Order: sequence, then C-alpha cells, then structure tokens
Amino acid sequence: MGMATPHHTRPDQLTTDVVELIAEVVARYHADYDEAASAHALTGAQAKLLSLLALGPTPMRKLAQKMKCEPSNVTGIVDRLEARRLAERRADPADRRVKVAAATEEGLRVARDLREGLHFAREPLAGLSEDERRTLRDLLRRMLDG
Repeated sequence: MGMATPHHTRPDQLTTDVVELIAEVVARYHADYDEAASAHALTGAQAKLLSLLALGPTPMRKLAQKMKCEPSNVTGIVDRLEARRLAERRADPADRRVKVAAATEEGLRVARDLREGLHFAREPLAGLSEDERRTLRDLLRRMLDG
C-alpha cells in the first residue's frame, strides 16, 4: 500500500491559508479578551466565567463543562468572583440540593463592560459590510455544525 489514502494527502494551499487565518483570529481574540479582563483586574478565566453567568444563573457542574475544566477549578474561580461581589452562589429553585452561581448587579455591569471593551469585535469586523458579516457568521455556523 504505497499510495496515500485521501485523508493522508496534504491540504491544498487555500485550506492551509484558511486554517492559519482562523488561528490568527483566535489568537487576536484571546489577546484582546485578556486585555479587556485585565482592565477589570480579572484573569481570562474569571472574565469568561462571568460572561457565562451574565447569560443567567448556572449550575457549577454545567459551568465546568462549558469552561472545559475541573469542577474544583470552577469553585475557585467563583470564590474569587464572589470575594469581589461580582457573583454569588444560590440554591437552584428547581432543586435545592444543586448550587448555582449567578452574576450580581455589579457582575452584570462588568460583563457588559467586558463585551463592549473587546476592540476585536469592533475593529476588524467594522471593515465588513452587514452582508459580509452575515455571510461570515453563516459560514462559521456551518463549519461548527458540520
């Protein structure tokens, strides 16, 4: 079997370019996110967790899944957000045995500031028309749903 099977062939140059550009976009997004977080004296992980909580109170277990980290790690992050009065723990109304983390009013304000502080979301995308942004969104969704 000297012949390479199709999935062992090298990707074409266009595919390689797209992959490299996606990597560059991700790197810039993370750098920008960390910068926005540090402006609020938060780590990237604290900022990400606070942004998740801004969507609504969330069980600790689910936060660990979304953050792709250990539940004990989430506990530490929530502890630090709680110490700054940006988050609080509550019993889940649906099941009193389950603890949920929730953003406080101040936490919601900081999460909004973080979102608005991302230069990345404004500057590179601002150069694209609404149609181009819609096309980009739809293509990215197709890639992820694939």
